[in-house]
Amino acid sequence: MAQKNASPTKEQAKVIERNGLNKLTWVVIQDLNHSMIVRHRITGEVKVIDK
Repeated sequence: MAQKNASPTKEQAKVIERNGLNKLTWVVIQDLNHSMIVRHRITGEVKVIDK
């Protein structure tokens, strides 16, 4: 099982930054085929972003 607040992989970090988010403050909850579900480490806000 993945670590709860693990840093995103390099590929995931690129996708997060392409969507205008800071890779250090967002955690990948689920990595899907065409999108990713991410959660903000501090506020708990959840977003679905396109790859």
